[in-house]
Formats: sequence, C-alpha cells, structure tokens
Amino acid sequence: MKPSNVIQERVHEFLNTYPPFNLIDTEKLRALARQVRVMYLEPEQVLLAQGDTAHDHFYVVRQGSVRLEQKTEEGRQKLLDVCDEGDVFGVRALIAKKNYASTATAAEESLVYAMPIATFEPILTENPQVALYFAAGFAAGQPVRNPTLRDANKARVGLSTMAPSAIPMHLEDALRIDTSKNLIACPPDTSIRLAAQMMSDKDSSFMMVVDGEQRPLGIITDTDLRRQVVAGHVAIDDPVEVIMSAPVITIVPNPAMADALIHMIRHRVKHLCVTIDGTVHSRALGVLTEHDLLLAQGNNPAVLISEVRQTRDITSLPGIRDRAEELLLKYLEQEVSISFIANIITEVNDAIIVRALQHAEQELGEPPVRYCWLSLGSEGREEQLLRTDQDNALVFEDKNVALEKEHQAYFLKLAATVRDILETCGFEKCPADMMASNPQWCQPLHTWKQYFYNWIHEPTEEALMHTSIFYDYRPVYGDFSLSRQLTDYIYENIQRERIFLPFLAKHALQSPPPLSFFRNFIVERGGEHKDQFDIKLRAMTPLVDAARVLTLDNRIAGENNTFKRFARLAELEPQNAELYREAAMAYEIMMRFRALNGLRNKNSGRYLNPNQLNKLERQTLRSTFKPISDIQELLQVRFQLNYLG
Repeated sequence: MKPSNVIQERVHEFLNTYPPFNLIDTEKLRALARQVRVMYLEPEQVLLAQGDTAHDHFYVVRQGSVRLEQKTEEGRQKLLDVCDEGDVFGVRALIAKKNYASTATAAEESLVYAMPIATFEPILTENPQVALYFAAGFAAGQPVRNPTLRDANKARVGLSTMAPSAIPMHLEDALRIDTSKNLIACPPDTSIRLAAQMMSDKDSSFMMVVDGEQRPLGIITDTDLRRQVVAGHVAIDDPVEVIMSAPVITIVPNPAMADALIHMIRHRVKHLCVTIDGTVHSRALGVLTEHDLLLAQGNNPAVLISEVRQTRDITSLPGIRDRAEELLLKYLEQEVSISFIANIITEVNDAIIVRALQHAEQELGEPPVRYCWLSLGSEGREEQLLRTDQDNALVFEDKNVALEKEHQAYFLKLAATVRDILETCGFEKCPADMMASNPQWCQPLHTWKQYFYNWIHEPTEEALMHTSIFYDYRPVYGDFSLSRQLTDYIYENIQRERIFLPFLAKHALQSPPPLSFFRNFIVERGGEHKDQFDIKLRAMTPLVDAARVLTLDNRIAGENNTFKRFARLAELEPQNAELYREAAMAYEIMMRFRALNGLRNKNSGRYLNPNQLNKLERQTLRSTFKPISDIQELLQVRFQLNYLG
C-alpha cells in the first residue's frame, strides 16, 4: 500500500470513530478522507484569528488540544472552549460564511485535520443526522445561533447508537377512543336493576352515570354491583346514584398513553371518562379502561403497582421492585421522557413505602395518635430513579405531652420495621442516619416547628444544611394535614425572617462549578472515586439548591420536583423563562445520565468516569453545565450576596 493510501486509511479510521463523521456513508467518508489535509501545530501557534476571513476548511483535532478564545470589549481574552481529540471547530466557514468570531491557538503540540468545505457541504445538505449535529451546537465555538439544551438533547437522541429494547413502549402515542360508538350511560335516577340489564345487554363491565347534558356524574362497575347489591347492602330497585363512584376521573380526548397511565395509577382507578375538555363540566365522549392500556402496551407499570398494593406477602416486594428497575431500563432505552419515568418510579416507591407502613401497623397495632410519613431528598422531590439511600422522617400530632415519649417509642418501632423492609428492597440505610428510625427525626409537630424556627432564625451552616435536606419533604402516608400545618408554619417564618433566603442562596453557591478553567470535568483527586466525576454534587445539587431558593422566594408551595419548580418559575418570571427552561432540561439530561450510569454499574450512578463516555455523551453533558453558572449568577445578583460577607 502506498504511503498516501496508508495516511488516508488512518484518517478514515479516525473520522469514523467520532460524530458527525461516523454518521456518513462509508464511501463518501473515504472520499472525504482522501481530501483531508494533515496539519502540525507548534505550541501557541495560531491557526485562525478573530476577525480573519473564513478559510476553505473547517478543522478536527487529531491529537493534542486547541484553545478557542475571544477578545472582549475590555480587551481581555475570554476562554470559550478547549478542543481535544475528535472535537470539530472553525465551522463558521462552513455554516455562516462570515469572518471568525474567535481565535484558535494550539495549547500544545497538535495535529489537526483540515476538512475541505466544498466536499463536505453536499454531505451536510443530504444527511439530516449530520445537519442535526451542527444544529445542536456540538461543534466548538459554533457561530450561527445559541442552540438550546432542547436542541442538544434532540440531537443526543437522534444520533444515539444505543440499541433500543425489542419491545417498544409507545408511551408518547395518542390513545384513540372510538367516540362513534354509543356511550353506555344512564341518568342517576335509573334503577340498579335496569342498569345491570343494560350492562348485560351491551356486554359491558361498567356504565357511566350522566346528567341531562351528558356530563359525567359517576360510574358503576361489576365490582360495585357485587359489593353493594349482591352483598345485600342496597336494594336492586334503588337508583344507581346510591352505588355509583364519584367524582369521575376525567381526561381529554386522545391522550398520550403516558398521561392516561399516570391518571390511573395516581387516582387508583381502572376507568377514565373522556370528555370534550377533560373535565367533569363537559359532555362525556367515551371511557378509557385499564384493559385498553394493557392491550396498547405490553408491560404496564400499573400492574406492578397493583401487585405491591395487593400483596399480603411482604417478602415479595424486593422482586417487584427488581422488575420496576427492568422497566426503568427499557424506558431509558426508549427515550421516554424523564418526567414520566420519575412519576412512575415514584408511584412504585411510594406504593412499597405505604405497604411497608401498613405491614408495620398490623404488627404493632393501631397507631396511638395521627401521624404522617415524610419522604425526603430525591424521593421527596419525586426524582429517585435508582435505589439510593433512604431519606425520611415522621411527624405525629400534638395530643398529649405527657405521653409523647410513649408515642415516639411506638413510631420508632414502626419506622425501624419500614427501614428494614426498604433495605430488603435495595434501598440502603442513610449513612448520616437521616431516617425516621432516628429519634431526632421522629418527633411531634411542635418539635418539628421548633426545628425549622431555629434553622430559619439562626441560619448557621449546619442549619442551612438541615433546611436543604428537610425542606424537600413530601407526605406519602398518614394524615397529610400535619404536613400542611408544618409547611404553613415554615412559610410564615420565612416571610418574617427575610435574611434567611440570602443565607440559603449563599449556601446554594457552595458547590463548585463542574468544569475547570480549561473546560475539563473536575474529577475526584483521590480516594475510592479517583478520576471520576461526581455528577450529583458538582452538577445536580447546584440546580436543586437554586430551584429551592427561588421557589421559596416566589412563595411557591407544594412543588418539590426540581424541573417542575423551574417550569413554575418560568411562568412567574417571563424575563428569566428561557434560563429556567434550560435549567430544567439540563437537570432532566443529568438524571438520565446518572440513571443509565447506575444501571450499567449496578450502583447509585453518582460517579461517572468521563473516559467511559463517548464524544457525543461528553459534549451533551458538558452543554448542561452552562445553566448552572447562569443560575448561580442570578442568585448572586438577586440576593446581593457580595454584601453578605
């Protein structure tokens, strides 16, 4: 083989390793490789300068690294990016046909490939995947517009080489309801006897009860007939309104399967009434049943949750939770939205917690006073996709101070039983003992109020840490009014002690930025996770903390989920809406990365090895970091943290 052919083959092999070149037809890529020019750059050699006329080539780093810098109005050099092996830069010549907006300088001895634009332009035009790569802004220093994280995520999905599951989920598909068929319905004064006969004639297991305008009032099912009529509690000639279930859970026409699933799971129903506007105030069009969903989707999470709720054998819970993790992997492979996945896994986890609490109550006897079980941390925020540490607390009512120790003793036994059951299901005990089985976090309502009063009015570093952990509580089981009373008390005190929020905002800035000055991932320097990237501490926690502070500042109550918090903030602050949407998308992408990393390595997914990520994954993850610095800058300005000291 001639030396020139050897070089061309090496160029082809290298390009075929990295996006977007690995998306090009083999013969076209070989033709491109034949025209590539190999360039050697000495350290600090400038390849292209800001303001220069665009070259006839764009560039790919073969070896070494290249800095992209831009001169500011003040005359300073601002570092935009550091390109390493496989990075594409200098694409202004390819896309915008304008002078360069930055300077490219070799940071060390480097080899770059000069890619001829005349040869590449037809490929860009003909290949939508290649175009998608550039549209998403993956090329370094890209000039045309500011691509959003939604663009980057769309490209990540479109360019992914992950083999999908053989069983498609179709969760974004619309469920078509045939409204041309007559709705099986009757008015509320219809006798049960007649309604049962109509159901038999139509071979239906249910019947809607509607008013004169065909608006849904209730529903009767075979189960209602068995439990009420056959059991002798109600006469067969009584009106159906006596036994109907009301109010009816409604949904809009042709809903996404994901929405229908969430409705059924959350409301614990097997029938959804389809109405014109999705509410009980408009005409009923049809009924969507659990059977319809089972036919549309082969692996229904509602079945798993139903098994958890109905099982009498507590030892079967770990196996059910294992199956939920298999479902999680399929959802991630199918690129199902993170918000839907989080909802489903939260419902599974909640069902296990509730079943464990019910089991504990059966063992210990009826609770002495009302109580509420609170989930904390990622489970409290409905973001716990993997089986990470347990974080929970328990609040019981202020009823008899003299009996508080006795009441606490009962609830500590209950919490210990739940803790052990959750541990068998794969949820490890919290190393810091932030669990309801710890007497400190199993307290009556007045003690919890005192905790938060002290944390808010004396915002020490420890107090701020506790606030960050415990404020994201979510009631899961018991008397939710106890949780609401605590929330009201917290907001009242925050409004009175306005200095608390600036301190909490300052605490939110403690997590260091995810990238070093040279745009590399900041990895652990030693210990068990040496050279690994802590995605939880360095990337996710800053967004969680910022969303919490801004939510409190806007007096948004009852919303714990991080990307839902950002969505709500975008509604309330239109001037910052784009930043909040970017932050929400960044957080969703990080959740996906962490979940996949955890499933691959059978751990919490917290620590990623950057070297195990492909080029596209590294670029996508790195693109999620910009909203972090922007959000932290917003906190700095809004709460005037420079004056806080």
